Amino acid sequence: MSTNAATAASGGFQEAMQKFGRFLSGMVLPNIGAFIAWGLLTALFIPTGWLPNEYLAQVGGPMSKWLIPLLLGYSGGAAVYGHRGGVLGAIATSGVIAGADIPMFLGAMIMGPLGGFVIKKFDAFIEDKIPTGFEMLVNNFSAGIIGGILSVLAFVAVGPVVLAANGVLRAGVEGIVGVGLLPLASIIIEPAKILFLNNAINHGVLSPLGIQQAEEFGKSMFFLLEANPGPGLGILLAYWFFGKGAAKESTPGAIIIHFLGGIHEIYFPYVLMKPVLLLAVIAGGMAGVFTLNLLGGGLIAPSSPGSILAVLAMTPKGAFLANIADVIVSTCVSCAVASVFVKASAEEGAEDLEKAQAEMKSMKNRGKVVPQPQIVGSELRTIVYACDAGMGSSALGAASLRKKLKKAGVEGITVANFAIGNIPKDAQIVVTHEKLAERAREDAPQAEHILVSNFTQNDVFEQIMARLQGGAVQTAEASLLELKDVKLGLKSVSKEEAIRSAGEALVAAGCVDHDYVEGMLRREEDISTYVGKGIAIPHGENAVKESIHRSGIVVQQYPEGVKFGKDTAHIIVGIAGKDNDHLSILAGIASTMDECSDEELEELYTTDDPEKLYSMFVTT
Repeated sequence: MSTNAATAASGGFQEAMQKFGRFLSGMVLPNIGAFIAWGLLTALFIPTGWLPNEYLAQVGGPMSKWLIPLLLGYSGGAAVYGHRGGVLGAIATSGVIAGADIPMFLGAMIMGPLGGFVIKKFDAFIEDKIPTGFEMLVNNFSAGIIGGILSVLAFVAVGPVVLAANGVLRAGVEGIVGVGLLPLASIIIEPAKILFLNNAINHGVLSPLGIQQAEEFGKSMFFLLEANPGPGLGILLAYWFFGKGAAKESTPGAIIIHFLGGIHEIYFPYVLMKPVLLLAVIAGGMAGVFTLNLLGGGLIAPSSPGSILAVLAMTPKGAFLANIADVIVSTCVSCAVASVFVKASAEEGAEDLEKAQAEMKSMKNRGKVVPQPQIVGSELRTIVYACDAGMGSSALGAASLRKKLKKAGVEGITVANFAIGNIPKDAQIVVTHEKLAERAREDAPQAEHILVSNFTQNDVFEQIMARLQGGAVQTAEASLLELKDVKLGLKSVSKEEAIRSAGEALVAAGCVDHDYVEGMLRREEDISTYVGKGIAIPHGENAVKESIHRSGIVVQQYPEGVKFGKDTAHIIVGIAGKDNDHLSILAGIASTMDECSDEELEELYTTDDPEKLYSMFVTT
């Protein structure tokens, strides 16, 4: 396999794992409060707890057996198909709970999304086959019938398989713990955190195992394998003690955010800036796990976020010494190893840190869908009708529009109905009643909203057809340039910094992702984008065309100029052209330049009125 192919395969795997991790996180994180409530009740009232009470200890049992798995099942189904999918996910999960004598967290993570998937496919199959007026009847009975079938399937088939798999996994983990090899898990966990794969490991494996272990023993060290703030704290301390430049100066604030706030992502750029520091976080993690295992530490429930305050709050009676020692030892070891490499380095400047932060954001955002506020007719894929319940009037409106679009021969556009509060994030156009406008906009700020006074008697179909036939959706912000994207009075920098600044502005505007910025810099290495008359137009190379989400322009003014070789640019126009739009954008800018005199352009180099620059490029 070639190097490029191997790199693409690696990136694809990482993206897939990040998507999987985000999906698991979407099931677990919204329900962390329930985990904490169960953990606190357990820590207080079990026989070895702070306030042993056999009567009150009964409260925790139903929470671990029924409440938490049902919440996980609902969240998993809702992630696939909104509220309706969540209901089916919870019904399906009840079957796997009933057939088990242990908390069925893993079973819930299977049956919840499965329930949402099945009802989503069923609704898609029958969406044009329901007689008008029978939508609610069919929706309710189909959910009940399919939910019952899935519940029985979970009881007789899925549950036993999950129990068997759980037994094998548990035996394997206990075997690793028994021979003292658990510290080696840090070889996987610590680099995975830096690559944003921690959710897949933590919520997919460690938390379910930890919850089961805590149910039996009152605590589990699995909760601390990923949440331990020690390894990251050691990295930041090493930069604080021995670093130089911006990296050193920025660490005090980062330490507070990381250690007290529990936002571990804050230290990732410091490792990416010097990848050899992966050895430090691995060493710190291994030392911490060894200490935790030796002293018998652990938590009663997941620590989220990974703050020292949350760790202490989830520490059961008798485990404080072990857990605090775990954090201290991992911090010291990580700091000691990192210090060797940090002291041996040259000064790390702001540019190095910013580059690492940009790389971190790029990795974290892989696989995420960037909203597209300006929709071309050919890109229209999702229309949502939204009402209070998401079933009655919105179902009628959605059914009516689907039938009209089908009759007109329009394919590839999904028309669905949802309750306000459950509008999917990929909705491009939302149709709702004018009295519900404010709530709908709050729920789906990324979408365009069409307001109607009647869900069935309206001109929505005519509007959609006009857009499909005419191309762009006409909105108040249809221009490629917005006034907020015109920046004046910037201090002179290198051309690379100026190009990166323009690229980051395109990212912030939702036009491109971070790969496009690197493509802009590579194009500049091949050929200068300075076009004369004090203007440069940096744009990405062809290799990063897939990084463009929509066409757009940003304008940045440098009164003192930016050197492009022997030339000086005072105005940087960053552009992104979807498909072949960049050609027409470039042509439009060239035409604008020709129409302006040298005196007019020179005035724009120093103007403090953004409207003047905006009016020059807004029609491009």
